[in-house]
Amino acid sequence: MPPSPRHRNVVLIPTYNEKENLPRIVPAVLQAAAVDIMVLDDKSPDGTGAIADRLAAADPRVQVVHRPAKQGLGAAYLDGFRRALSLGYERIIEMDADFSHPPDQLSTMLHLAERHDVVLGSRWVQGGGTRNWPLLRQLISRGGSLYARTVLGVGVKDLTGGYKCFRREVLERIELNAIRSTGYAFQIEMTYRAIQQGFDVVEMPIVFVEREQGVSKMSRRIVLEAILEVPRLRFERPSWFAPRTSSESSALRVRSTLSNYRWRRGPSTSSRVRADEFCSRNRRRHALD
Repeated sequence: MPPSPRHRNVVLIPTYNEKENLPRIVPAVLQAAAVDIMVLDDKSPDGTGAIADRLAAADPRVQVVHRPAKQGLGAAYLDGFRRALSLGYERIIEMDADFSHPPDQLSTMLHLAERHDVVLGSRWVQGGGTRNWPLLRQLISRGGSLYARTVLGVGVKDLTGGYKCFRREVLERIELNAIRSTGYAFQIEMTYRAIQQGFDVVEMPIVFVEREQGVSKMSRRIVLEAILEVPRLRFERPSWFAPRTSSESSALRVRSTLSNYRWRRGPSTSSRVRADEFCSRNRRRHALD
């Protein structure tokens, strides 16, 4: 199905046993921004796929991809990326089905995507955070991001976050067939590959809310994969890596939106973030490269 004439943006929602959340998240997303939705269902045994079909039949902005089996978050997103590119979408957004990623921040994300190649919903910049998370979960997430940031040598605060928007040029430039990670490691790898290619990455503060319905897909295997994959990313130079220019290859153009955000509240809109100023120190440094 081609994208809707006015909607050049698509939200990818991978699902596995999300029958409680999918009927709620789909209308919330459609109400929040001018987007289409692509549900990527990994043959959920609880009937999520059938629910997705009914939602798609009721609204042309919704489409469903029935995948053959549960193959991991990374595989689902890679499938969605390829399909979204083939359909001509200009901006492709990753989003969880369980309301952990706030739909009301979609318009802000798309606004930032007009000027930036990758927009990350970040828990660990000023204004971001988590809700209903146990201390151990916070330590794992913060520690994972710090570990990846240190090993990879990048300035992104929340490398493991999964709420992000890519311009199509980013996904076209990255060799998707070379991505092999899943889970936390997949999110780390996608952002790192974008930075390697010289794309502009910006973080947008969000509050990540622990799911109320369904079961978390987090596992020890996912955490272990991230620990092992990060050094591979740092020290393995992929054969497809070809920076646009020498100056871009030397500059990791990452702007972390900390105290320079200005918050506004309108009478008919939720809180919105405007990134009118970004890290001038990074800008000056990159100008010298």
